[in-house]
Amino acid sequence: MSNSSSISHFLLLALADTRQLQLLHFCLFLGISLAALLANGLIISTVACGHHLHTPMFFFLLNLALTDLGCICTTVPKAMHNSLWDTRNISYSGCAAQVFFLVFFLGTQYSLLTIMCYDRYVSICKPLHYGTLLGSRACAHMAAAAWASAFLNALLHTVNTFSLSLCHGNALGLFFCEIPHIFKISCSKSYLRELRLIAVSACLGVICFVFMVFSYIQIFRVVLRIPSEQGRHKAFSTCLPHLIVVSLFLSTIMFAHLKPPSISSTSLDLAVSVLYSVVPPALNPLIYSLRNQELKAVVWTVMTGCFQEH
Repeated sequence: MSNSSSISHFLLLALADTRQLQLLHFCLFLGISLAALLANGLIISTVACGHHLHTPMFFFLLNLALTDLGCICTTVPKAMHNSLWDTRNISYSGCAAQVFFLVFFLGTQYSLLTIMCYDRYVSICKPLHYGTLLGSRACAHMAAAAWASAFLNALLHTVNTFSLSLCHGNALGLFFCEIPHIFKISCSKSYLRELRLIAVSACLGVICFVFMVFSYIQIFRVVLRIPSEQGRHKAFSTCLPHLIVVSLFLSTIMFAHLKPPSISSTSLDLAVSVLYSVVPPALNPLIYSLRNQELKAVVWTVMTGCFQEH
C-alpha cells in the first residue's frame, strides 16, 4: 500500500511492446505534431498579419489555434520521449502539469467553441447588431473570460486530484496523465470532493451544449428563409467548419469518458485518447481553412511571400 506522498513518479501506458513499433509510434506522433504546429502556427501568423482578417470570427479562430497548440504540446512530447527511449516514467510534478494544462486547454477550447457559435448566431440572426454585440472590447472580454475560467477550473481540478490518497500503485492506463485514470488508483471514497467538482463542470458543459443547439436551431430557421440559393449556401458554409469541429471535439471526448466498461480495452482506450487529444489539433486548421476562401487566400499569400523571400 502506498499513498500520494510516497509516489515520486507514475507509469504511463506503453504504446507498443516491440522496439520497432515504439519507433513507428514515435514517427507517427512526430508527423502529427509537426503538422499541427505548422498548420496552427500558420493560422496564427496569418490572422495576426492579415489586417482585413481582424474580425471577431478570425480573432476567436486565432485563440482556438493557440489552444490546439497547447493540447498537442501537453501530451505528445512526453509520449514521443517515452517511445524513443523505451520508458514509461513521468514524474509526479510532470503528471500534475499534464493534468492541469490538458484541462486548461480543453476547457478554453470548449468555451471558445461556444463563443464562436454565438458569433455565428449574431452574424446570421442579428446582422444589424453585429458591430454592437461583438465589438473589439466585447470580443476581448469574452476571450479573456474563456481563458480565465478555464484556468480556474483546471487549477481546482488539479489541486483536488493530486490531494487524493493513492493506494493502488502508480500505473496509469493512458500514455498521458488524466483525472479518471488517477481515480482508479486512489483510495475508495477519497475522490468524492473531486467528483462533485466534475459534476459542476459537467453541468456547465451541458449548458454550453444546449446553448449551441438552440443557437443552431435559430440559425437554420433564418437560413432556410433566405430566398436565394447562393445566399443559403454562403450562410451554411460559414457555419459548417464550426459544426464539424464541435462534433469532432464532443463526440471523441464523450465516447472516451462515457463508453460502457464492457467495451473498454487497452487498445480501444489508446485509440480514443489519441482521437481526442492528438488528432483534433491537427485537423481543426484544415477544417477551417478548406471552407474559408478568404483565409485560404491570405494563407497562400503568406506562404508565397515567405518562399519568395527565401
